[in-house]
Amino acid sequence: MSGNLNQSVRRTITNTPPIVSLMKSSPKARIPANKKRNTTREFFSKQLLKNEDLFTIMLSFVLSLFLEQKQEDMSMTINDDIKQACEVMQRGGIILYPTDTIWGIGCDATNAEAVQRVYKIKQRADSKALIILTDSEAKVEYYVSEVPETAWQLLDVAVKPLTLIYPGARNLATNLLADDGSIAIRITKEPFSQRLCRQFRKAIVSTSANISGNAAPHNFSEISDEIKNAVDYIVTARRDEIKESLPSSIIKLEADGTIKIIRE
Repeated sequence: MSGNLNQSVRRTITNTPPIVSLMKSSPKARIPANKKRNTTREFFSKQLLKNEDLFTIMLSFVLSLFLEQKQEDMSMTINDDIKQACEVMQRGGIILYPTDTIWGIGCDATNAEAVQRVYKIKQRADSKALIILTDSEAKVEYYVSEVPETAWQLLDVAVKPLTLIYPGARNLATNLLADDGSIAIRITKEPFSQRLCRQFRKAIVSTSANISGNAAPHNFSEISDEIKNAVDYIVTARRDEIKESLPSSIIKLEADGTIKIIRE
């Protein structure tokens, strides 16, 4: 009896089609891949349409990923810009960069040869003093023998970029100073130029990116090829910005505390 049962089981197993064969012959397995994708797409589309909250959440998630990636790319670009600009200035080179006002030609404010190149690029008489940028009040004190108390008061109430001309300049290239030994300094609060000054750790010359006597460009697109070709590095940040950028106000401070408005 046992032998007959075993033979019966063996016949059943032998006559049964393999599982793989059943899967291959299954109608479901023959659905075209593209149809499956379309079916899946339609299913999720219907679910999303039924549930507006889910759609909003998913859309917000995708947008946040996109914005995070874009910000990361921008951050890498800015970091590279600052690094390269600093390296160029350390070597005595000239840069073209965005500031808190208009695009400027810049260099190490302690390097007399670099300063002289800036005068040459602008075709400007070296008897005319240049402006420098810093990122902090502490650096102003480093470059000025004695800061008049009036300076701090003006900086506290300023509502736009303000350049102050201080008496008694020091620790700077002498060929960027005025005949009376004064120096024009602006503390920048614009993110890019502020980071650039902080990382460079020295004052940076900032003069409008134009040939002396010509109109100062409001945007990067207005800067002449003559200027662009003359510098050693052009910052990539903020090139696409289109806005009515204006020069800063300029006030001259005297040692006795009196002030003179040079440009409102």
